[in-house]
Amino acid sequence: MEPVETDEAPAAVGAYSQGTVTDDLVFTAGQIPLTPDGEMVDGTVAEQTERALENVAAVLKAGGSSLEDAVKVTVFLEDIDDFDEMNDVYETFFDDGPPARSAVEVGNVPKGAAVEIEAVGAR
Repeated sequence: MEPVETDEAPAAVGAYSQGTVTDDLVFTAGQIPLTPDGEMVDGTVAEQTERALENVAAVLKAGGSSLEDAVKVTVFLEDIDDFDEMNDVYETFFDDGPPARSAVEVGNVPKGAAVEIEAVGAR
């Protein structure tokens, strides 16, 4: 297993890697709507979802995968009532045959974000 690092997504802010790579899979850490320079996107759920997915895509790419190769995505929402707004943006990132996905409401998302997204991609 190897850690993944990229300047195209926010740096890890704790004892974790942006992602890890095995022989044929890339696992991203949960990505919240931080810009690569660490600034929080304080916009709508849609805007936060877009930024989080851009971060996921960057980590997958750095690990030798892509959103097109994603096999599983997990979405953590501060409020499940935001599902439709998140989903409207989410579906624009995946053309035909989107990956398996779970979307759950959690008590809190780090740094007060509305959404956190993680993925597993094939290499």
